[in-house]
Amino acid sequence: MTLATLKDVLDPALAGGYAVGGLVCLGWEDMRAFAMAAEAEGAPVILQAGPSCRAHTPLPVLGAMMRNLAESVSVPVVVHLDHGYTYEDCRIAIESGFTSVMFDGSRKSLAQNIEETAAIAEMAHLAGVSCEGEIGFVGYSGGEGSNGTDPNEAAEFAHKSGIDAMAISVGNVHLQQDKEGGLDEPRIRAIEALTSVPLVIHGGSGVPVAQRSELAKTSNICKFNIGTELRMAFGSALREAVLKDAERFDRVSILKETHDPVFEAARKVLRAFGAPDLRKTCRKQEASSC
Repeated sequence: MTLATLKDVLDPALAGGYAVGGLVCLGWEDMRAFAMAAEAEGAPVILQAGPSCRAHTPLPVLGAMMRNLAESVSVPVVVHLDHGYTYEDCRIAIESGFTSVMFDGSRKSLAQNIEETAAIAEMAHLAGVSCEGEIGFVGYSGGEGSNGTDPNEAAEFAHKSGIDAMAISVGNVHLQQDKEGGLDEPRIRAIEALTSVPLVIHGGSGVPVAQRSELAKTSNICKFNIGTELRMAFGSALREAVLKDAERFDRVSILKETHDPVFEAARKVLRAFGAPDLRKTCRKQEASSC
């Protein structure tokens, strides 16, 4: 079993100059493809259950599904609650076997965000679980606008909240389908100058792949959340499978055809983050202990 906390995978990433993919899951088919892609790449992976996923499937079920996948591969797998909006969301996730929770207090005042995030981080740590918080607000493509992270507020938030990872708003946008934008690197460097906690980019699908790779190597950004581009791969494969045979109705045979495209898309995403092949590392350690 390779179940891991967020801290377990992000601390080595920060020290080693690479990042870990937080892959946004919507159901069994995509989360299984993500775990298998991580195994194929020898890379750690963070399986994330966001609000839309939780609206479709209860947290206890998601926790069991993701933990089952962690048992099936040899690389570290984090079972992560993405955008928990309340203490109760995070409590239920922890009780459901999640190894990491993200509390999103980004719409609140700085003082309230610190207070509520600190309470959730304390609860999580007592349970042996990691906690991610967010400072600044990451907006949505075609919707609510962003509020960029203030470096001084980020420093105060990181210091007082006790979080293990900090999501920041530096030009990233949720649900962006193209990669024509880019992150505000001067703002990232200003935040890094005042903090040492691993940094997280939500809305990573809209970040050019070359910039993802470069920042994974050269900055404190250790986690990129990737959802939209993987959902696009799934949707395209599903559409092709359905249209190929209008008479076919068996959902298992239809959904089976989404696996390879999503598996390959996830492999490509993970490879760009530059993680070392953990399977080789494990084999070397086993050989040296013999």
